[in-house]
Amino acid sequence: MMIRRAFANISSSSSLRRILKNEGKLSELRIGRWISVKSNGAEEAELSGKRFAAFWGNGDYGRLGHGTLESQWRPKEPLEVAGLPKEIVKVSAGYHHSSAITVDGELYMWGKNTNGQLGLGKKAATILSTPSKVEFLTGVTVKIISLGFEHSIAVTDKGETLSWGGGGSGRLGHGHQSGILGLFKSDSEYTPRLVKELEGFKIKNAAAGMLHSVCISENGSVYVFGERAKKKLGYGEASNNSVPSMIDEIPYSEKAACGGYHTCVITGGGELYVWGTNENGCLGIGSTDVAHSPERVEGPFLRHSVSEVWFSMVSCGWKHTAAISGGNVYTWGWGGSHGTFSVEGHSSGGQLGQGSDVDYIEPTIVNFHRHMKALQISCGFNHTGAILEYS
Repeated sequence: MMIRRAFANISSSSSLRRILKNEGKLSELRIGRWISVKSNGAEEAELSGKRFAAFWGNGDYGRLGHGTLESQWRPKEPLEVAGLPKEIVKVSAGYHHSSAITVDGELYMWGKNTNGQLGLGKKAATILSTPSKVEFLTGVTVKIISLGFEHSIAVTDKGETLSWGGGGSGRLGHGHQSGILGLFKSDSEYTPRLVKELEGFKIKNAAAGMLHSVCISENGSVYVFGERAKKKLGYGEASNNSVPSMIDEIPYSEKAACGGYHTCVITGGGELYVWGTNENGCLGIGSTDVAHSPERVEGPFLRHSVSEVWFSMVSCGWKHTAAISGGNVYTWGWGGSHGTFSVEGHSSGGQLGQGSDVDYIEPTIVNFHRHMKALQISCGFNHTGAILEYS
């Protein structure tokens, strides 16, 4: 099926000389928009092997980490970012917040914080436009981080699972808590809290969606908690599970990603399967039909497996999806042409990185206009983050 495309003018830049100042370090973080530039062979050689993180899409709530609220419709040229002094190895984009993990396992977060989703405590500001270290995790080595609608999930180097933020629908996995006279307390957790129901299971992967979360144990078992309506997620009866429960219908899994109401799984063979709602083509199967059982995403992924390099090589936003295959970034789903919100923080801001607001119902490559190798990808509500390496 033909995919509608929109082409945007690409401007040139004279600021390439200040992009990287890497004095012997393995890599440094740079966030911004990459645009076409002219370069010579020496310049290419100097950039070879350098890494940076890029965030693009809607900039409301400071979720791009640029220090402003401006949106970016394409990956922007790398810029210096305050508050991230160390080498970054993983990034994650939530619906209105973002995060980065340093090489030594420290966690930095920024963006919207109205329900404690940044894990910085009750006294933290409700909006942070620059990264802030999660001091409550001092001494803990974070290996994996996934951000959902208003909650966050992390996995430590010991395989322990921590969650925090808004806990509606049981998406934190801590169970319902009742207060005096049976009245419910706030379901928000403002600092990271251990998911006790998963103690004894070494978790290797975790994913946070809009109202549900998924964890995968070392033996490939899939655990889900939160809202799991059949019409939305493709399995189970309509219910809210406030503690993790294992899903028998899903085969051995390596990686999972949760969107608004769709889910993706990478198999041991590197195949990508998707199910759930398919609004705006977020499943990437060439149509907008709902998938109540897993379907394999084909297109460019028949030529390359959805390989893992750093973390989850597939990621889901509210109604868009991104994956890495053959070192390239592919995006599909909601571009903003249909179902765009008009309220603050929900309008489209270029989350597909295609330079337009067109929806794509099949995976489409993101053009960085430079020889780049994608190492990691993460989708938020309507923004996307990636770690890339000059090749």
